[in-house]
Amino acid sequence: MHRSGYVNIVGKPNAGKSTLMNALVGERMSIINRKPQTTRHRIIGILSGEDFQIVFSDTPGLIENPQYKMQLSMNQAVTSTFEDADLILFVVDATEKYREDEPLIQLLSKQDCPIFLLINKIDKLDDETLLNLINWWNQQISSREIIPLSALNHTNIDKLQQLIREILPEGPAYYPKDQLTDRSERFFVSEIIREKILDQFKQEIPYSVEVIIDSFKESVTIHNKPIIRIAASIFVNRKSQKSILIGKSGQAIKKLGTEARKDIEKWLESPVFLELFVKVSENWRDDDNSLKRFGY
Repeated sequence: MHRSGYVNIVGKPNAGKSTLMNALVGERMSIINRKPQTTRHRIIGILSGEDFQIVFSDTPGLIENPQYKMQLSMNQAVTSTFEDADLILFVVDATEKYREDEPLIQLLSKQDCPIFLLINKIDKLDDETLLNLINWWNQQISSREIIPLSALNHTNIDKLQQLIREILPEGPAYYPKDQLTDRSERFFVSEIIREKILDQFKQEIPYSVEVIIDSFKESVTIHNKPIIRIAASIFVNRKSQKSILIGKSGQAIKKLGTEARKDIEKWLESPVFLELFVKVSENWRDDDNSLKRFGY
């Protein structure tokens, strides 16, 4: 019997959803950063075996008070995951307090499909605190399983994978067995660049940028060695942000390009020549045409 299904990962910003999907799939599908709202798009990661296929979906964290149309779009990506799920993984941060009237809890209470409640970051708790937390969550939500885990340390990841495989319905493979995601290489390159912006810059800058891959060409060097030539545009909200990204004498953008190129080369397993350009698109987070262009 072949089992398959859509397993959608939901939770508040910074609960560890992206770290969890990367651990479950065994590949780097989503960028990871301690800053909240790192994930902006719904990203699919596919785990296949001889008798199963699990289609994981990593979603942005649900934002309670969205301030921009971009954040409204991110919330729509969250709510859409409830429509096609065979199983929902609700990830909660063990160190964060949750209210009984959390919007996400209210949404989950209306779902017919099974829910696994995953208490993440348990390496930061003692046994008594964890037990109390499990008891509290038992009163808040009706879940098929409550699984304490640490996505970062891969604690209980194998157990979770097994439970998922057991609960999925009988069905065909939805994707070729060797396919890992529905996203293109260009998308992941743009995400790696955005991850490095999150690492390098503070305050509003990381939340004010979007990255577009202008060109992606396989080529050869003058010595006939393979190389991938990539040009990317980084869009910012204001002119003042452009000067911060470039930095004095171009030092900031140079550092960003170097760090991004290293990770892109690991991802593509190929030498890369990377060019970065910074452009201003005022108030793109509230502009419908810009959001459509950027894939929202």
